Amino acid sequence: MTFTATKLPGAFLLDVQLLTDDRGAFARTFCAEEFRQHGLDPRAVQSAISFNQRRGTLRGMHWQVAPHAQSKLVRVTHGAIHDVIVDLRPGSPTFRQHLGVELSAANRRMLFVPEGFAHGFQTLADGTELFYQFGSPFVPGQDAGARWNDPAFGITWPLPDPIMNERDKNWPDFAG
Repeated sequence: MTFTATKLPGAFLLDVQLLTDDRGAFARTFCAEEFRQHGLDPRAVQSAISFNQRRGTLRGMHWQVAPHAQSKLVRVTHGAIHDVIVDLRPGSPTFRQHLGVELSAANRRMLFVPEGFAHGFQTLADGTELFYQFGSPFVPGQDAGARWNDPAFGITWPLPDPIMNERDKNWPDFAG
């Protein structure tokens, strides 16, 4: 795997290295030792999928509050997304700054999201599925969110009129 640091400290884009032959391809998508070599905690205690029926579906912006903050490793297994993270770590030089990247089944890129970041995405194709690995478990009642179009973040989403649930539409603006 190739780890590429982003403009937000602690967040990395990961590219798999395909080994191909006449049968197809093989690629490692996780290696604890490589994560440690890049100063990342390789712990993965939960995995989940998110299936999204329609293009334009927007989920976010979500995080878990300390001491239950979660790191995430995000990969698209079918379709494509515009994936967005926001640095919510107080005192960080990139506090409230965001990063948006395209993750797709075709490009096989992954995004490592550190603890203390909000995360959201918008689907770019029908039938998009994501696979997540989490560094700590989901704890009911410890989740939080901010409005997907909060002016404090200045995120530009690629598709107009997103498909959203009421909870994500109505998160408050970020108060931190």
